[in-house]
Amino acid sequence: MSVRFVRPDVSELSLAIFSRSVHPELFVIQSQTTITHHSFVVQIAITNAGHVVQLKSPQHFLCEVVAPHKQPLPSRHRLFDRNLRSNRDESLTLPNKVAYYLSYQVERVDPEIYLRLHEEFCTDCGKATIGHMFSTPNRLAPAAISYLQADLFPHSLLIHAFHTFPENCAIVKTQTLIELPAA
Repeated sequence: MSVRFVRPDVSELSLAIFSRSVHPELFVIQSQTTITHHSFVVQIAITNAGHVVQLKSPQHFLCEVVAPHKQPLPSRHRLFDRNLRSNRDESLTLPNKVAYYLSYQVERVDPEIYLRLHEEFCTDCGKATIGHMFSTPNRLAPAAISYLQADLFPHSLLIHAFHTFPENCAIVKTQTLIELPAA
């Protein structure tokens, strides 16, 4: 009898950007938080497979979703969609002169290295803006971990996200910088 982890296979992940909200009913949300800044509000949610980050300001709306590519997501107002594989840097100029920079990395490591990294991620998860440690399928398996660190600046937001996939000995790292035009 096989025991499955709560996460999908890391090879099934994609990242999409929308200029609209994505309904939270589409996801199993494990943890969420809202950050209010003088020029925008950010909602961050950790889901079973990744995360949802929504930035709202009076003139702008942006939503980043990391989810399995089979996840039903709206096609309307989808600005960007990529399968998460290997390493990649992307930059986009979005509506209303919003600059969006993305760097992502999918790293598969040896099991021994994964276990050492898992210990570091356990510590970092507790210090992050938002973090969640998933339940394990058995007492000997490491738990999947997701955490996001948000850094706010006068007209920008920087988010570092980390998601572990124990069954694949894989770590997904994303770094997102969103720059809004000065008012």
